[in-house]
Amino acid sequence: MATIVKTPSGTWKAVIRKTGWPTTAKTFRLKRDAEDWARRSEDEMVRGVHIQRSPAERMTVSHALDRYLKEVTNTKRPTTQVSERRRAEVLRSELGAYSLATLTPEVIAQFRDKRLAGDPSKTGIRIPRANNTVRLELALLGHLFTVAIKEWGLGLPYNPVLSIRRPAPGAGRERRLSPDEEKRIFDAVAAHSNPMLHWIARIALETGMRSAEITTLRRGQVDLKRRIVRLVETKNTLPRTVPLTTGAVDALREALENPIRPIDTDLIFFGEPGKDGRRRPYTFNKAWLEIKSAVGLKDFRFHDLRHEAVSRFVEKGLSDQEVAAISGHKSMQMLKRYTHLRAEDLVAKLDQLSSKPKT
Repeated sequence: MATIVKTPSGTWKAVIRKTGWPTTAKTFRLKRDAEDWARRSEDEMVRGVHIQRSPAERMTVSHALDRYLKEVTNTKRPTTQVSERRRAEVLRSELGAYSLATLTPEVIAQFRDKRLAGDPSKTGIRIPRANNTVRLELALLGHLFTVAIKEWGLGLPYNPVLSIRRPAPGAGRERRLSPDEEKRIFDAVAAHSNPMLHWIARIALETGMRSAEITTLRRGQVDLKRRIVRLVETKNTLPRTVPLTTGAVDALREALENPIRPIDTDLIFFGEPGKDGRRRPYTFNKAWLEIKSAVGLKDFRFHDLRHEAVSRFVEKGLSDQEVAAISGHKSMQMLKRYTHLRAEDLVAKLDQLSSKPKT
C-alpha cells in the first residue's frame, strides 16, 4: 500500500514499498495526483509491467548526449567521432532542454521539419537542408534512445524516434567530369606548389578511393610490384585490397620517391608537425576549393572524382561485384545509381542485334 504524506513545502509525496520492487517515490502539487499515480503504479507492479520513469524524467537530452558521447561515440573511429559530435551539438541546441521522458514523436517531428526547412539566408530566403543530413541527426537521436532503454535502464516505454517518418534518402549526385574539365582541373593541380595534391587527385580518379583512404596511406600498405594497395581502415570498416592502374602506380611511385619526405613519418602524404610534434595526413581542402574556383568548376567536389572513377569502371564492362570489390561499396544497392550506364550499353547491343541480316 502506498503512503501519501504532505511535505513541509505543501506538496504531496507518494511512497510505494512493495516486495520485489525498489522503493519508489514521487512528489506532486495536488494530493489527488499523488493518489492517482500511486494507484496506477501499484497496479502496474501487480501486472509486472511497471517502469521506473523517474530517471528518464530527470535526465535531459543534453545530459544524455554527454553520456552517449563519452560511452558510445568515443569507441568509434576518429572521423565518426567528429561527425557525431557535430550532430550532437545540433540536437543539443534544439532539444537539449527536454527530458527524455517528455520528448514525444510530435516534438521530434517538429524538429525534423524545422531542420529540413533550413535556416534563413542573408536575403531572408530559407535554403532547404539535405535530407541525408537530417536522417543522420535522427539516426543519432534514435540510437541514443535505444542505448538509454537497453543499457542505461531508463524507464522509457518506447523509442519515440521510431514513431516518425524519416526523410527520404536524397538522390545520388550524377556529376560527371568532361574531358575539357578534366584537363583544366588537372593542369591546375599539377601547377600547385605542393605536388602531393596532384598525386592524390590522380589516384582518386584512377582507383575510386576515398580522400581519407588516400591521405592516410602508409608506405607498408602499397605494393607497386603486385600493383595493389591494402586498405585497413575504411568508411564501412571492412578492409579491402585495391588494384592499381598504371596511372595510379605512376602517381604512387612519384609520391614514394618524394625527395622532401621527412624521416619522422611513414605517411605517404604528410602534413606539417602539430604542436605535439606528430605529423598527420596532408589536408588539401582549402587548396582544392581555390583551384576548382579558379578553373570555373565550383560545383565539382573532390568526392566526385570517386564517382567518376566508378562510372568508368562500369563503362569498361566490370561486373557489379568487381566494381564493389574495388570501390568498397558495402551493398549492391549503393551501386544502383550506375545502372543507367549499363542500360546505355544495352542500347548499343540491341542496335547491333537489329542490324544483323535475317536468315
